[in-house]
Amino acid sequence: MRICSPFPLLSSIFLIVTVLPLIRGDLNSDKQALLTFATAVPHGRKLNWNAATPVCTSWVGINCTSNGTRVLTLRLPGVGLAGPIPANSLGKLDALRVLSLRSNLLNGNLPLDIPSLPSLQYLFLQHNNFSGGIPTSFSPKLIVLDLSFNHFTGIIPPKIQNLTELTGLNLQNNSLSGTIPNVTLPKLRHLNLSYNQLNGSIPSSFQQFPNSSFVGNSLLCGLPLNPCSPIFPPPFFPPPGVPQKQNSRKKLTRGAIIAIAVGGSVVLLLVTLIILLLCFKRRGSELSNVSKGKAPSVGRSENTKEEFGTEVLGKGSYGTAYKAVLEEATTVVVKRLKEVVVSKKDFEQQMEIIGRVGQHTNTVPLRAYYYSKDEKLLVYDYIQGGSLAAVLHGNRDAGRTPLDWDTRVKISLGAARGIAHIHSVGGAKFSHGNIKSSNVLLNQDLDGCVSDFGLAPLMNFPPTPSRHAGYRAPEVIETRKHTHKSDVYSFGVLLLEML
Repeated sequence: MRICSPFPLLSSIFLIVTVLPLIRGDLNSDKQALLTFATAVPHGRKLNWNAATPVCTSWVGINCTSNGTRVLTLRLPGVGLAGPIPANSLGKLDALRVLSLRSNLLNGNLPLDIPSLPSLQYLFLQHNNFSGGIPTSFSPKLIVLDLSFNHFTGIIPPKIQNLTELTGLNLQNNSLSGTIPNVTLPKLRHLNLSYNQLNGSIPSSFQQFPNSSFVGNSLLCGLPLNPCSPIFPPPFFPPPGVPQKQNSRKKLTRGAIIAIAVGGSVVLLLVTLIILLLCFKRRGSELSNVSKGKAPSVGRSENTKEEFGTEVLGKGSYGTAYKAVLEEATTVVVKRLKEVVVSKKDFEQQMEIIGRVGQHTNTVPLRAYYYSKDEKLLVYDYIQGGSLAAVLHGNRDAGRTPLDWDTRVKISLGAARGIAHIHSVGGAKFSHGNIKSSNVLLNQDLDGCVSDFGLAPLMNFPPTPSRHAGYRAPEVIETRKHTHKSDVYSFGVLLLEML
């Protein structure tokens, strides 16, 4: 007679009894960490985080694993979070992959346990008031790190060398100092270190990025910025107490003296000729510039077309765009608006919203604006790839190749992400209002970047009889009001144009 052993059954029961509480305990620990954070950090909007409700289905900003056992993402952008993040709160979410607390009022030092979360892949903390140094320990899985528009000080930690999966690093508009570490990040595609206090030469591993990634650091040099000045050894002067040899002059023969005199005269003559040639060349170029409608000065002038007229990029529904090169060799786009019908206060309020909304990989950021009775100017980054309209419909005889299908899909996805970001951050009443192929620009990776968003409320409707009326939704033509839905309609027309 065969006797069955009870041990396999008992071991299975033991595993079930012990493992299930551990899984539930992990979610409970995530829940407790989130409650600790919400209790310690004041917030403007009600989060509806309640210990009596399920975390994964009812808590705002939370996404969990498919089986509901761990918290994977925490997104709380622009909810009015204020004050420092307490230690041992969010740093206990060891399964967290995405953390977005951007556009809040968080301050103090960034807790060391947050960027070092073992599973963290995306960290978005831009537009807060964090201070102190950047932590030196990061998750090795980090893909995007955005600490821009804060008050971080100190150096860029050399340990970013360990972030081999990093594709985006944004540290602009802080107070970082020191040199840029000479590291190699093989997957890095987007870099912005602008408007800090960095110095020294740009490492060769970062020189392929545009100058917009480094502007605003006055002591930084090297490609793609101005070349670094060579360091010459100081001149040697003999000490005053050493007597000069009296017989050294006697050793010079008459022929040597004549040769020195002739050589000095020739050198002086060459220097004079070079100076004269440079003067004539400069004068000729200034005359040439004036004859072409260009002004050599970058100061304010009576004729704005002369001021920014180095190159006209295009004339659109809302004004004319010029390509301008600043003194520090930074290339920007200056857009001269026409038919602006709002007051200065309303104009500035809209610019503040546009500046906040434009901080995304797939949107063209607004860098500055100018308002006066006679002139309204906007300053944007210059995107080297040009517009989608030029690539689709431009002259292909000038070495331009047609876009393949994969590239068209990539551009479409980039533009879609930019529009979705504008709708998400701008709110229900903020829309693009002028989506068309000429307002989708292509960066160095051929990603679509959306430009000219948020300008429609400033202008007459339509500002001029537009040849792009086909992009507008029917209800916009009737009601003269742009919405998220009308933007989607315009984007659909853009997709048809790309087929």
